[in-house]
Amino acid sequence: MKLILLSLSCLLGCSGLVWGAEGGQIQSMQLTGQMILVMGVLVFAILLFVFEWVRVDVVGIIMMVLLPLLGLVSPKEAISGLSSNAVVSIIAVIIIGAGLDKTGCMNVLARYILRFAGKAETRIMALIAGTVALISSFMQNIGAAALFMPAAIRISRQVNIPVSRILMPMGFCAIIGGTVTLVGASPTILLNDLIEQANQLGITQEPIETLGLFTQTPIGLALVASAILYFMLFGRFILPKTSGEAEGQFIPDAIADTYKEISGIYEIEIPDTYKDRGTLEDMGLRPKYQVAVVAIYDSKHKSKNFAPVRSERFGPGDVIAVIGNEKAIRQFVEDFGLRLKDDLEVFAEDLSPNNAGVLEGIITPRSELVNKTLAEVNFRKTYQVNPIAVCRGGSCTLENIADIELKPGDAILLFGRWEHFHRLKGKQTFTFTTEVKGEIMRTEKARTAVMWLLVAIGLVMFWNPVVTKLGHPELKISLSICLLTGALGMVLTKVMTIDEAYESVDWMTVFLLGGLIPLGLAFQKTGTAEYIATTIMNALGSVPPIVFLAVVGIMTSFFTLVVSNVGATVLLVPLAISMAVKAGADPRMAALTVALSASNTFVLPTHQVNALIMRPGGYRTVDYAKAGAGMTVLFLVVMLTMMYLFY
Repeated sequence: MKLILLSLSCLLGCSGLVWGAEGGQIQSMQLTGQMILVMGVLVFAILLFVFEWVRVDVVGIIMMVLLPLLGLVSPKEAISGLSSNAVVSIIAVIIIGAGLDKTGCMNVLARYILRFAGKAETRIMALIAGTVALISSFMQNIGAAALFMPAAIRISRQVNIPVSRILMPMGFCAIIGGTVTLVGASPTILLNDLIEQANQLGITQEPIETLGLFTQTPIGLALVASAILYFMLFGRFILPKTSGEAEGQFIPDAIADTYKEISGIYEIEIPDTYKDRGTLEDMGLRPKYQVAVVAIYDSKHKSKNFAPVRSERFGPGDVIAVIGNEKAIRQFVEDFGLRLKDDLEVFAEDLSPNNAGVLEGIITPRSELVNKTLAEVNFRKTYQVNPIAVCRGGSCTLENIADIELKPGDAILLFGRWEHFHRLKGKQTFTFTTEVKGEIMRTEKARTAVMWLLVAIGLVMFWNPVVTKLGHPELKISLSICLLTGALGMVLTKVMTIDEAYESVDWMTVFLLGGLIPLGLAFQKTGTAEYIATTIMNALGSVPPIVFLAVVGIMTSFFTLVVSNVGATVLLVPLAISMAVKAGADPRMAALTVALSASNTFVLPTHQVNALIMRPGGYRTVDYAKAGAGMTVLFLVVMLTMMYLFY
């Protein structure tokens, strides 16, 4: 760490930015052609983001090609972003998150969140965002966001809320969560070393006191609370209603017209006053009501049957899930004295769009069902999916479909859990007309997945040089290697295959970040960042301390959009301390303002977390500008207010 800081300090010194021995004076810099060129490239990149002439990952590739062609970075530096610690860490964390998802761990997490939040969008958003902020306060924000993203997506699908309404608040709070403790984000981790460096240079008359682990916590908590409140109050106006893909539709668009009589899935409770009416077949549900029972909860044995046959029966206290036309289902409930629930409760998780759904299967000529009936092959027990309707020659029926002799080309509408559809897909029984969603869960590997997550976190906490003050400085392992250890462990212990690991990575995000990193490097290497900072600082003159801190916060917020938050911190903390002495402000608060404002990066998808959620959330650059503009202003107002009142 000391070596890194010394190298960066040398870079700043060579760029013409020096500490003043008396009064904190800063030497002026000359504007060069390379500086103008870098600023032009930045404007070009912003235009590409805003007008979306090309996809965002293509913007990253353009930066990788354009910067070395203009001589702003070397060819090696231009592609260095792809092997950077940050990008490799993101890849590893995504793989770890996918491993946790494939073993059902995220289902458990989603279940607990829904238990507390119910199905209200604002409560779900607030609970997810607050949880991620808490996690982010003790680990890298990109890690917290990547680990929690699968659970957030599952929850949004389960309660039929567009994922775009969840991921942006989660991402913003993951970034802000890093401000809660000293080890929550790289800028604040670096802060004490930069303060100690200033003390060694004697910039102030008295040494500046270093920060404790929770010195900034009141500010960080206020920032997190204000962000959650911001989205609760204004989320419906500033968040897009679209999502990365269509969610929550019961019948896929491709086949909706064919089965338009089927409106959805409903849950019915059997009251204690119910008198036995015999089996499902005896009740005549299909001939009379065109209703298919797809699940039964046995209250006596506390068990669930997701493929009940027609010889099944239910009794008082049981709960059933049915599919059919809403009007017919209401008539069935009224005739039998049952209670129709407003929404799924007992089967809310089991039969949510995330875990179950509807598919249309076409009988192939080689299918084992040709010239046979569903009853003859014990279809439900054999395949554990429910046949809802059979279509032939342009007409469909729900009545007595178990006794229809099937022919090649017949279409069967099926409902079941995705895991069973995946097993059925490997056979030649059907050709599915729509995508089989979900995946086969490896729940037996859940403990193994959690173990590798803990291994990765343990390495990060105790052998990462970024947190040497908490761990063992003599055993230095980079963040990317710590996380890759957990990712590799999941592959080697067969939590997931290597192909599944590759497929889980969003390569669009990787190339976007890979291209933005050399752009930030060009800003620092050419002295453009130092020139802008010194020009602003020298033009500031004598102002009240709170105004000075506001300018420092605004300047840092700008720099962190185009330069890495670490680079912005190392660049601006020395400047802020020097100018604080001249302005009569508290140098310690000036340094803290820089470190906290380095997390104020919401207007563009340039931050790692913003880039991570961009594609899954279906966001455009304009969405970040719309939601991020208000968040940026709110961040500065809350931070400065807390400093003024309590520090």
